[in-house]
Amino acid sequence: MSLMETIANDLTSALKAGQKEKLLIMRMVKSAIKNGEIEKGEPLSDDEVLAVLRTFAKRAKDSIEQFSKADREDLAAKEKDELAIIEEYLPKQLGEDDLRIMIKDIIQEQGAVGMKDMGKVMKGLMVRSKGQVDGKAANNIVKEMLEV
Repeated sequence: MSLMETIANDLTSALKAGQKEKLLIMRMVKSAIKNGEIEKGEPLSDDEVLAVLRTFAKRAKDSIEQFSKADREDLAAKEKDELAIIEEYLPKQLGEDDLRIMIKDIIQEQGAVGMKDMGKVMKGLMVRSKGQVDGKAANNIVKEMLEV
């Protein structure tokens, strides 16, 4: 079953179960995917659907950060709920230890020595991790490892 089919089935289940919040979020996601299909002119692949989901997750994380800074915990909590639903469809994220090991391997393979090689390391990491890493966290760790 494709990711789009899974999302459609979960949307139907949320509708039947009366889960209003999940239903609202699932409709937004499905709408964004449909817009992508219209733009492309054909159904999106699972990787393209994942890209749409990652966009929603990134926006939710940014909103949580902003709402927390502004002492709006009620809005931050709502965004956290949205993020939890979206993350159900995303690949499991690597832990910090695994991420550090992967970054260290990439740095050694590419012979990266300083901040000038950061782009090369990040590109290699994103290709190898296949969406299992948070870009912001990875960026911070790569900076830390290359500055040493």
